Amino acid sequence: MLKDIYLRMLFIPVLGIFLPVLSGVISYELYPPASVIGVLLYFILVCFIVWTACHWMHRKIRSLYPFFSHPGRRILAITLANSLCGTSIGCLAVLGWMQFSRELFDWNTIVRFVLACSTAVIIFTLVYEILFLTKEREQDTRTVSLLDRERLQAELLALRNEMDPHFLFNSLNTLNHLILNNPQQAHAFNNKLAQVYKYFLINKNKELIPLTQELDFIDDYFFLLQLRYDKKLQLEIQLDIELPGNVKIPPCSLQILVENAIKHNAFSDEEPLQIVIRVSGQYIKVVNRVKPKPYIIDSTQVGLNNLSSRYKLLFNKDIIINPGKENFTVNLPVIR
Repeated sequence: MLKDIYLRMLFIPVLGIFLPVLSGVISYELYPPASVIGVLLYFILVCFIVWTACHWMHRKIRSLYPFFSHPGRRILAITLANSLCGTSIGCLAVLGWMQFSRELFDWNTIVRFVLACSTAVIIFTLVYEILFLTKEREQDTRTVSLLDRERLQAELLALRNEMDPHFLFNSLNTLNHLILNNPQQAHAFNNKLAQVYKYFLINKNKELIPLTQELDFIDDYFFLLQLRYDKKLQLEIQLDIELPGNVKIPPCSLQILVENAIKHNAFSDEEPLQIVIRVSGQYIKVVNRVKPKPYIIDSTQVGLNNLSSRYKLLFNKDIIINPGKENFTVNLPVIR
């Protein structure tokens, strides 16, 4: 609903005072001060009636959608209707004024007043239409933003729902292997897994978390990996710059890249898999030595696609993947 109280308070008295003078239907010097006040109140009341009637008609015609959905056709219809309304009320008002005024009237005076009323009505009808269109544009913008936000949240939820079973599937496979081969390590793995998965559950609905928290999480996560793989895996975290507290990252981003490196590369005690996480400049780089496994990997294709989609949706940025012959590097844009 358009709030026009300030327009009414300002322009109704102004029009009520100046329209009669400009059109020549009143000469204030012919009346004593008390009568002048009465005359002013009369024409202010007339302007209030015209304004209210035209405003009501304006809203009614605008509600005739879709017949008047075309802006030009709607503006023309509203302008003609309001002009006729203002002309009719103005004509009746000036004829009523003739009955008790001290003026000498002719038809030219009446026509001038009616034309003045009609002109004022047309001007303010266009002003109102501009205000209505502006408000509609703002509402449409808010609606589109809300729909985009809801779409973004829905897509992010879908992506996160993909990652939940992905993470759990790999963890349970690891636990199953340890139960069969080393029950003592399985017990330690289970306790640490509970802590890691608690972190995941706490942060899964967050779009961003501090990078420092993610690095702490990776330390815990890599502990789980080393329980199974022992010295076959090596992780190094390099901070080329002092890490500010405002650096953010989507939760579990680094975990996805570490897991991806383990999944797609062969490693052994003699040739361990080296993974380096380096924070430098505008990117967080995750680098691993490339040594493809000699057999086809059964992959769900969630990891990198998930990460890329999250960065695109949240920040309109994409991760940069550099698959070299010796090193496989993923660059995550730094979010501040």
